[in-house]
Amino acid sequence: MTPSPYRPLVTVILPVHNRAWCIARAIRSVFSQDYRPLELIVVDDGSTDATPKVIEKTLADLGNSPRTPESQILRQENQGVSGARNTAIRAGRGKMVALLDSDDSWEPSKTSRQIGQLSARPDLMLNQTDEIWIRDGVQVNRPRHLLKSEGDLFRQCLDHCAVSPSAVMMRRELLDEIGLFDESYPACEDYEMWLRATSRYEVGLIPEPLLIKYGGHEDQLSRTVLALDRYRIRAICKLLDSAKLSGEQRSLALEELRRKCRIYAQGCEKRGRADEAGEIRALPGRYD
Repeated sequence: MTPSPYRPLVTVILPVHNRAWCIARAIRSVFSQDYRPLELIVVDDGSTDATPKVIEKTLADLGNSPRTPESQILRQENQGVSGARNTAIRAGRGKMVALLDSDDSWEPSKTSRQIGQLSARPDLMLNQTDEIWIRDGVQVNRPRHLLKSEGDLFRQCLDHCAVSPSAVMMRRELLDEIGLFDESYPACEDYEMWLRATSRYEVGLIPEPLLIKYGGHEDQLSRTVLALDRYRIRAICKLLDSAKLSGEQRSLALEELRRKCRIYAQGCEKRGRADEAGEIRALPGRYD
């Protein structure tokens, strides 16, 4: 059956690498959604643990439901999260694209609530939901500056990653316009993507905690990739180089670049990396 414009097909993008311990939970949360039609694309990004077997067993166990989403498993050599997401996005057929990280899960009404807002707001190209944080099995409060908001989030996205990948839903036409994830980023790829998106469009918000984010485990990217701010600095430079910002946006981006470069350079100097500190301190001068 062809989806109607009012109930568009949603492609759920689920990349995974060596997450046998949690991938079943993420898949089950997609199958629990009260919205149809859905297609789930799981990309096994070169896993070497039991992840492939867990994916196959979980999909087989869930496959008997009459409301089962379409699903497919794609396997590739390890390319990182951006490469895995891009593989799935290219394979997907949906007018809407929703991202889900393998260590997160969704509440059942997440997809339907987001589709409802996007259908009512043709001006919105993307939205996100609020979220709950679980750290080491315990729910924790988020810092005030990380609480979700809506509208023009460009300034916030310069400061930090104000859009959670697992919370977001996008119109495919947004990705056609701004491009896919930059595969040269081993981390902070979402920061770079949301800078591109929010420099052009507002972000909608469903103020209900429909995403559960689990943290505290040893294989989080934030724990395994060093010098994350170096990638954020690089993302701002890329944006400034694109020459697609308004005058105000350019001023905001340059101000944040100076701040991040100053902090990062101070850290380099404390660790005896004087050459790197000098290189970073010189970066903002390229844009004056």
